[in-house]
Amino acid sequence: MSDSIQKLVELSRNQFEESGGSCNEALGEVTLEISRGQLLETCKILRDERGFSFEELIDLCAVDYSEFGNGSWDGSRFAVVYHLLSITHNHRLRLRVFLDNQQPVIDSVVDIWATANWFEREAFDLYGVLFEGHPDLRRILTDYGFIGHPFRKDFPLAGNVEMRYDEEKGRVIYEPVSIETRINIPRVIRHDHRFADGSSSEGENGDA
Repeated sequence: MSDSIQKLVELSRNQFEESGGSCNEALGEVTLEISRGQLLETCKILRDERGFSFEELIDLCAVDYSEFGNGSWDGSRFAVVYHLLSITHNHRLRLRVFLDNQQPVIDSVVDIWATANWFEREAFDLYGVLFEGHPDLRRILTDYGFIGHPFRKDFPLAGNVEMRYDEEKGRVIYEPVSIETRINIPRVIRHDHRFADGSSSEGENGDA
């Protein structure tokens, strides 16, 4: 662990562990985990305090942990992760907040970092996370009539509805998907004695 990372870990622990936060380092990256109720106060400290000076939010994403660890995960299903950059100190921090399983709601940080605006819209669109206080929380990647949130682990691969232009009605309509569910089977690589290099064969005579 470099001296700068060690200093950031110690500073984060001194600042946030007393209020229930936890900070860890792995593979040269620092992760600070806090509760939902601490978010706004913590973000302001991370932005404004000289020891942190995280002027930039460079990314924000949601995570669905429902299939994590081959389904062995027993913690909260959803989390929002913030990736912060300090230009002043040239260091980075990952901030993670776990949410309620049934109602994944969290405060918007748009008033702290304006760049959160579209990031939060994306997390809402793809994962269904609601950001309280967001100035314009609309879908940003899918259509307004889209049903569900496509990055959730339980979202069907074929989706729920499909859209097409109806000549008679003169408009786009939505219908239940007509695509049959298909399971993709991974290509099997066979070691064949007919090939000295052990490469796979595609046809009966090894033709590509």
